[in-house]
Amino acid sequence: MNHSNIICVCGAGTMGSGIAQVCAQSGFVTILFDVNEEMIAKSKTKMQESLQALLLKEKITIAEKEEIIKRVIFTSNIKDCKADIIIEAIIEDKNAKANLFKQLAEINTPQTIFATNTSSVSIDEMAKEIDRPSQLIGMHFFNPAPVMKLVEIIKTENTNSDVVDTIFSFTRQLNKTPVLCNDSPGFIVNRIARHYYLEAMKLMELGLADIKTIDSVMEASGFKMGPFKLMDMIGMDINYSVSKIVWEALDKPERLRPSIIQQHKIAAGELGKKTGKGFYQY
Repeated sequence: MNHSNIICVCGAGTMGSGIAQVCAQSGFVTILFDVNEEMIAKSKTKMQESLQALLLKEKITIAEKEEIIKRVIFTSNIKDCKADIIIEAIIEDKNAKANLFKQLAEINTPQTIFATNTSSVSIDEMAKEIDRPSQLIGMHFFNPAPVMKLVEIIKTENTNSDVVDTIFSFTRQLNKTPVLCNDSPGFIVNRIARHYYLEAMKLMELGLADIKTIDSVMEASGFKMGPFKLMDMIGMDINYSVSKIVWEALDKPERLRPSIIQQHKIAAGELGKKTGKGFYQY
């Protein structure tokens, strides 16, 4: 893949904006699409702030910052979404994602690759809903996308092997580390990480240790962030929804039962950093 390739990112939320920034930083012309004008404006501001922080750390020059911003085309018109690779980062809903891909297939060439940044929706199921299942692949970035190196690449039963190779080398061009896995609930990271969150909440529920102690111990043992701080950063609603999807997809094993504590937090609107309160106060 060369840098004349055009990348389109659909969804200008935290993940979409971060992915678009990564693509633009890596030299690709990047279209960032969202139906919501307000989201686009927020995304523009956020990207400027993120690049300004890199400038202050002397990771990029003023000229590079200008160039990166110039490479991003912000749009709320789906007709502008013509690209070689389209990365979807909208809400975690299979039908919404499949409908978007159907609309995009109508205005793109048969060679366009459709990548989904889902963390929990079955990509095999999504493939059944769209017209070009061989062009569909999972490309799961982690939050914050400009910082986190890992990208899970998920192939379905139908994914064309050339598509897998292209996305693998594209991920490397983004200066990320690609890992390949087959479609299964939670893929690799989210499947293993369930226990990190669920067991932490279980310890707290049983009164065996408090939030701060659990976080401190996990950080002292080498984790960058304790489970409660991490849930607050990800967002209680998102974290809980992934737990629920993985639990249900695996036939509701007791060991993966979502926590009632998180349900209460969501009901109270305490979603973590984004609302100012979660397990901690911000």
